[in-house]
Amino acid sequence: MPDSAGVESFHLSDHLAAERTFLAWIRTGVALMGLGFVVARFGLFLQEFQSIRPVRTVHSYGLSLWFGTALIVVGVVVDVYSSLRYSRLIGHINASGSITRKRSFTAIAIALFLALVGIAMAVYLVLV
Repeated sequence: MPDSAGVESFHLSDHLAAERTFLAWIRTGVALMGLGFVVARFGLFLQEFQSIRPVRTVHSYGLSLWFGTALIVVGVVVDVYSSLRYSRLIGHINASGSITRKRSFTAIAIALFLALVGIAMAVYLVLV
């Protein structure tokens, strides 16, 4: 919020709110990746289910693989983008000079690690 001189001043609560928001976005990215994996594997479940039925009909369940992979990629993008956005926001808050706190490098590292895991899942699903 701007003070009487028109300069923005931030408080500790702004840092904490930025971190809570960042962690919520990480959770969202992980949820998207998990849902994507389930959707991608749902086609395999349907193929197995069809194999135990007495009447054999040929259906293609390849779309679930691509939709699931797309959800995983969206989860990766959410994690990477939220890391960049959080870093930029904390840098902006620190530039105001009213209060300085370090970025949560642990949270950023976890978000980027989860993004790498998501990329590995997407590659695994496409190749296997």
